[in-house]
Amino acid sequence: MKGMLDDFRIFEPYPGIFAYYDGRIAGKRLYSEGPNWLDDGAFSLGIASYAIVDGNEALVYDTHISLDHARAIRAHLEARDISKITVVLSHFHNDHIAGNEVFADCIIVANGATARLLEAEKPRIAARLPKIDPVIMPSSLFDGNRSITVGSRAIELHEFNIHSPDATILWLPEERLLFAGDTLEDTVTYITDAAALPQHLEELKRLRSFPIARILPCHGDPDRILAGGYEPSFIDATIRYVEAMSDEAPEPEIWRKPLAEAVSEDVKSGALIYIPAYEDVHASNIALLKTFRER
Repeated sequence: MKGMLDDFRIFEPYPGIFAYYDGRIAGKRLYSEGPNWLDDGAFSLGIASYAIVDGNEALVYDTHISLDHARAIRAHLEARDISKITVVLSHFHNDHIAGNEVFADCIIVANGATARLLEAEKPRIAARLPKIDPVIMPSSLFDGNRSITVGSRAIELHEFNIHSPDATILWLPEERLLFAGDTLEDTVTYITDAAALPQHLEELKRLRSFPIARILPCHGDPDRILAGGYEPSFIDATIRYVEAMSDEAPEPEIWRKPLAEAVSEDVKSGALIYIPAYEDVHASNIALLKTFRER
C-alpha cells in the first residue's frame, strides 16, 4: 500500500482539536481499483478521525482507515508530548476501527453494542479487503452515556441509533461542539437498516435537541471542517432527507430524483455540500428501501 499517506492532512479547527483527514479526491482510489471497503466506503467520501488534546492527554475519536493512518495520528500526538491517550470508537464499521492495533496499549472505549457487533463481525472484518486482522476490541464499555475528562476538558459520550445501532457521539458542552461520527454525513446519511429508519429519525430529532454551535462529522467537507464545522442546519437537512426517503407513498418522489436534485435546496442554503460520490450512496439507500418494502 505504497503512498497511503500522500493526501493525509491534519487540521486544527479549534485550539487543541485536530482532524486527521484523507480522501474525497475525485477520481482517486487509495487501496485498489477493485471493489473494497476502504475506497468505496471511506476514501471516496472523505473521512476524518479526531483528537481532543489538553496538557499531556488526548482523546482519539476513531482510529482511521489503516494502520499507517493510525501510526501518523499517534506520531503527531506524541510529537506534542502526549503521554496518555484514550480512544473512543464512534461505531463498529471498518473505516473507524482499522487502526485499533496501533492503540492496543491504550484504553479503548466503546458502548456495549459496538463491542457485541465487533465480536460477531470478526470473521467478516478479517475477510473483507483490506483485511483487519487482528480486530482489537474495546477495553472499557459503557451503555447510554459516560463523562470523560481530558486534561481540563469535559467530554460527554452519548449512545445513539443512527446509521448503525451502536453510534457514539462526543459532546463538548462548554464549547457546544458535536463530534457526530457517522450519525451525520455530508452529502447524505448512509442508510444501513431500513427497518430502523423510523427510529433513526426520532434519534436525529433527539440529537437536534442539543444546544449545538458547530458539528464535526467523520464524513464531511475538508474545508468546512478546517473552518470549524457545520451549522445545526446539517441535522435539519438530514431529517428532511430521511423523512422524504421514508415517505409512505408506493414510490416516494425522492426515489425518482438524482441526489443533486433531491438535496438542491439544502445545498443552496449551505446546509449541505453536494459531492458526486454520494450519488452512489443515495442509489444504495433507494435500493435498500425498495427491497425492504418488497418483502
